[in-house]
Amino acid sequence: MEQNEEYLRSKMKENRILLAPLFRYLPWLEEASKKAVVNTYSGDGLGERSVPFPVYDGTLMSFIREAEKSPILDRNYPYVYTRKGLKTHEQERALIERADWRNWDDLRGILSKYVMGGRTRSSLWSEGVSEQIFYLTLKQFQSIVDFWDHPERK
Repeated sequence: MEQNEEYLRSKMKENRILLAPLFRYLPWLEEASKKAVVNTYSGDGLGERSVPFPVYDGTLMSFIREAEKSPILDRNYPYVYTRKGLKTHEQERALIERADWRNWDDLRGILSKYVMGGRTRSSLWSEGVSEQIFYLTLKQFQSIVDFWDHPERK
């Protein structure tokens, strides 16, 4: 039992280092959920045959690029959704809220869906912000890491 706890503590220290670049976006993600992070560009020189395209907030794009570099993402994220039967934002938020270290891979899957899936379905990036999926997932990661990364924990 003691070895298992020691292993978890060391693993969470590693995870804190991996997640540190993303944690710095937490204040922005909390505030951004209250406003639009995407605008549609359709003017200035676009003809009637041109298609309008989304223009994302610069901080959101920085977060996405940082997250894409992180080894915390999981390319097999669809399996989390299949295994857990996740279909709605409410179900995702409920899983995030009750997650602990045993659900670490589930949290990785949810974050991965919105970051990686946004490359092919860009509305996922703005949904990740407006539905607070990015914020809640990172906050839960931080909570789990904080819990295990304190030696005085009993």
